[in-house]
Amino acid sequence: MMQNEILNTSLAAVGEDIGPELGAKMVKDFQDAFPNENPWLFCGKDIIQKILNQPDCSGIRFYHALDENGNKTLVSVGIDSTGNIIDKITVIDPSGNIAKYPAIVADRKNWGNVKTTETSTGLDWWS
Repeated sequence: MMQNEILNTSLAAVGEDIGPELGAKMVKDFQDAFPNENPWLFCGKDIIQKILNQPDCSGIRFYHALDENGNKTLVSVGIDSTGNIIDKITVIDPSGNIAKYPAIVADRKNWGNVKTTETSTGLDWWS
């Protein structure tokens, strides 16, 4: 999808299922081009859901980042329907007052070393 097409589309609709064959090719191409890069990072469902549950959140932007120890990771932020980073959320507190709080900026660790106990899915590039 070209940049202009994205701007003329609902941001929530950006992205598509590319299928296992193209996915495998893209992953292999990356791993061949960057053999010393961590092949994947993991982000849990709970934090993704928290980001998406913020008011007017249409999606998530992932930034390449370095943690305090110099390890590569991703920082995730919510993006509103106009394409801007959600930096504050407005809430009504228990007393009925309107308050603004910092939005969620997520991921602190490089979860690339998380291992699972699942058996092969037939998609060997997923491991």
